[in-house]
Amino acid sequence: MLFFLMSMAGLGGARPVRPVAEWDGFIQGIRQGDDRALGALYDASSRLVYSVVLRIVGNAADADEVVQDVYAQVWRSAGDYATERGSASAWIVMMARSRALDKIRSRATREQRETQLDVVAETHAKEDQPEQAVMKRQARSIIQSAMATLAPEQRQVIEMSFFMGLTHSELAARLGQPLGTIKTRIRLGMNKLRDSLAVGGLA
Repeated sequence: MLFFLMSMAGLGGARPVRPVAEWDGFIQGIRQGDDRALGALYDASSRLVYSVVLRIVGNAADADEVVQDVYAQVWRSAGDYATERGSASAWIVMMARSRALDKIRSRATREQRETQLDVVAETHAKEDQPEQAVMKRQARSIIQSAMATLAPEQRQVIEMSFFMGLTHSELAARLGQPLGTIKTRIRLGMNKLRDSLAVGGLA
């Protein structure tokens, strides 16, 4: 249906203005499912609807979207129209005004939500980043202090194992030490590190 409306709007040349008095007949045709009646009503009223909507929403892109929504609603709601309640033009204009205000509220809600998210993200960035940086510096300092308490041979095998990714066998081969000696140095060094880190609150 929206594709139909857009294609009708895009057909070449200006269309003759139809009298407002004919709008009731178009709506009666729409009630019967007549696409041509909807096209005729669109031709007759879309300029008025667009001007009403544009004054409310303030930009052409939103106005175009709302206008399409209005005629989609006309198609769905034609059965609700009653002449005794007012003219067809008043019914359509009120519908256009209502959909335009809905668009304004939806846009305001979206913008408010986006603003709130931006504020929260900015607040967290300002509050959390310095705190995290301090915590990282403190943790690094504690680890460095704990490593400094190890015997040189223990620190050597632990650094080569964890930072270079060498296995126990590779360490033994590279350092020219028995495999059992390498395992003992790592075990003793890790036990000492664990005790030091516990004192520092990291274990």
